[in-house]
Amino acid sequence: MMKYPMPPVNILDALRRGCVIPASPLALDGRGAFDERYQRAVYRYYSAAGAGGIAVGVHTTQFEIRDAEINLFDRVLGFASEVMDDLDSGRETPLIRIAGVCGQTVQAVGEAGLAAKLGYHAGLLSLAGHDSHDEKTLIKHCRLVAEKIPLVGFYLQPAVGGRFLSHAFWRDFVRIPNVVAIKVAPFNRYQTLDVVRAIAMEGKENDIALYTGNDDSIIADLMIPYQVQGKNGRVTLRFCGGLLGQWSVWTSSMVALLRDIHRVVKVGSGDEVRALLVKNGELTDANAAVFDAANAFSGCIPGINEILRRQGLLPSRRCLDVALELSPGQAEELDRVRGEYPWLVDDDFVATHLEEWLS
Repeated sequence: MMKYPMPPVNILDALRRGCVIPASPLALDGRGAFDERYQRAVYRYYSAAGAGGIAVGVHTTQFEIRDAEINLFDRVLGFASEVMDDLDSGRETPLIRIAGVCGQTVQAVGEAGLAAKLGYHAGLLSLAGHDSHDEKTLIKHCRLVAEKIPLVGFYLQPAVGGRFLSHAFWRDFVRIPNVVAIKVAPFNRYQTLDVVRAIAMEGKENDIALYTGNDDSIIADLMIPYQVQGKNGRVTLRFCGGLLGQWSVWTSSMVALLRDIHRVVKVGSGDEVRALLVKNGELTDANAAVFDAANAFSGCIPGINEILRRQGLLPSRRCLDVALELSPGQAEELDRVRGEYPWLVDDDFVATHLEEWLS
């Protein structure tokens, strides 16, 4: 019988408690070269801000790092792992290390094997590019990847390359023994419920952590109790954290937010619940500016990079694809949301530590 790899117990416990997991950006200088000094500074920032983990090699790290002419995938994953080794020496709980895994089966299995060798605890498995495959073929693909590394499932919205995945697919997926979490990001309430119900119906509610990637309703996802019929009777599931590009900026504010949400859903007053629901709309508005929702998310990565550049955490907002830039009016939208929602911004925290992180 196949023995599927699992993360260490302390990593599983931290994942299931719920935490902020930023999706790593890529630090490029003005000439487009990988800048290790600033990349290290960003990871130091995430750790100091209280993030529970970092996801590397994902959309915000830019998929082009895999292109043969760029050839940065191995280097970036290896460098990030080395930095996290250093950071873990000063942490009570190690950072949860998640590597993006994508492509057809040969590529995905290879990426998963490399990530496992480098010490990553799980692979965030993207099924983008598998549109022509039926769901049984997709499950076979997922199982082959799972033989190399524990899986974080990923329901990606179709607007940015994802595809529809049925409730039946998710029931089959959560039967894979080493699925440890699912990032739910279809930007769709019905499809979000498909995943929640699949976990409950397979009796995996205590095994698989739910992480939101629904940038249009981050706080709502983290507050709503989903009471559904499951294998073990009627059970309540909650999203315990987020694995988000949105949380790669203003990260210390997001850590404080998640901590507040966890407290309020347990013992909070009605007024506190209402205040968080107001913030839900505000965070959605801010995300629209950062991710450039008005232009079909074309300025998403430059938007993230621009915020970090303004704070001094990146040397530029440049992307590997030089055509990727802020959309017209996006910079002004970033100014607007920063001004309207000062609770989001952690400029003072960054400024206090920036010299140390860049040293």
